[in-house]
Amino acid sequence: MSLIFSALFYILIFLVVYVQVFFLVTFLENRKKIVTRKGSITLGHYPAVTIMVPAFNEESTIYITVRSLLLLHYPKDKIKILLIDDGSTDGTWNAMQKFSHYPNIKVFQKENGGKYTALNLGLEHVETDFVGCLDADSFVDPEALSRIMSYFQTDPSIMAVAPSVVVHNPKSILQQAQRVEYYMSVYFKKMHGFMGAIHVTPGPFTIFRKKVFNDLGNYTKAHNTEDMEIAYRMQKNHYKIEHCNDAFVYTNTPPTVVKLFKQRLRWTYGSINNTFDYRKVLFKKQYGNFSWFTLPTVVISIVSAGYLFSRGVYSFGSFLYSKIVELNLVGFHFSLKLSGLDLFFINTQSLIFVVLLYSMIILSMVVGRRMAEGKWGVSLDMIYFFTIFTIIAPLWLMKAIYDTVLSKKPAWK
Repeated sequence: MSLIFSALFYILIFLVVYVQVFFLVTFLENRKKIVTRKGSITLGHYPAVTIMVPAFNEESTIYITVRSLLLLHYPKDKIKILLIDDGSTDGTWNAMQKFSHYPNIKVFQKENGGKYTALNLGLEHVETDFVGCLDADSFVDPEALSRIMSYFQTDPSIMAVAPSVVVHNPKSILQQAQRVEYYMSVYFKKMHGFMGAIHVTPGPFTIFRKKVFNDLGNYTKAHNTEDMEIAYRMQKNHYKIEHCNDAFVYTNTPPTVVKLFKQRLRWTYGSINNTFDYRKVLFKKQYGNFSWFTLPTVVISIVSAGYLFSRGVYSFGSFLYSKIVELNLVGFHFSLKLSGLDLFFINTQSLIFVVLLYSMIILSMVVGRRMAEGKWGVSLDMIYFFTIFTIIAPLWLMKAIYDTVLSKKPAWK
């Protein structure tokens, strides 16, 4: 049995390393295409764009969010803004009303039904050829929209463009750890873009051609991850998604472990269940790298993390049990000898794979930081990330698997 477990471990760790190496090869092949533009750019023409801002209990952030849209370096008469209060119980509606006198802003209020219902209400009032969403806890860089729209002008086949989402003003060690994670996300998103395999169109400021919703339908609940499901649907229907690495959106991240756990539980649960919903796309040639790389990567990540966590817990449990038996037999005596303890992460036979894996992850952080901040090098935030996420990430993964098996739905917040 131990031979089977060892073989399974090596297969999984090899696949995880392979994924990271594949990202690295993609980066090396396309690094010269990654351009971060400075200052304002001029477009050949400026299409009208509608931005929807769904909000639930975002009284403290909605003002900054809307102001950032009003300050975009884009012709004011070409930007339409729809503010949608999804049944908030705080002062969000009153905060929205402060903008009701702007000629390019419309304000709506509805009963609480979830973000996707607020977005669908907004879509009913969109009259422009381009539409996007901005989460009410985020705000945009003044150049973001112009840079995103430049992608549509260079390639008419592009149907959606996602921005680079980065952490705004991290104050705690937990938020600093998340900042590094978002750096990685910038790197991975760009590599997925080069592969034509983006699987999430983030709520913060992804811009779509309205044709996407005209052809494929509106948002669905999608396990409370509608931004993932619409990307899956687009990939299934061969609608091209790109990533604009120098269009920055700044988001507020969870300040506490409990809030972070709930957020990531929802994301992981959505990832598992959306992938299961689109399982018929897996390993189908007509869907390209999305089918042969992105979806398998999701499966590999979930299975590997779940197995390695379970193996670590089992090994540590076996060690404790052996010590309890020893204590009952011979009594207490102090010893530094950890006989019976064989945690996977100190297994010398697999050490080279683990070191290689962590090296690839650090590289993704460094490149992502370069793309987001224009700076090379490692930072203390990376230590925070490995320390915190190694402990708590397996917990929300296992809870997401547990909820999936029992058909339980995680809370929104």
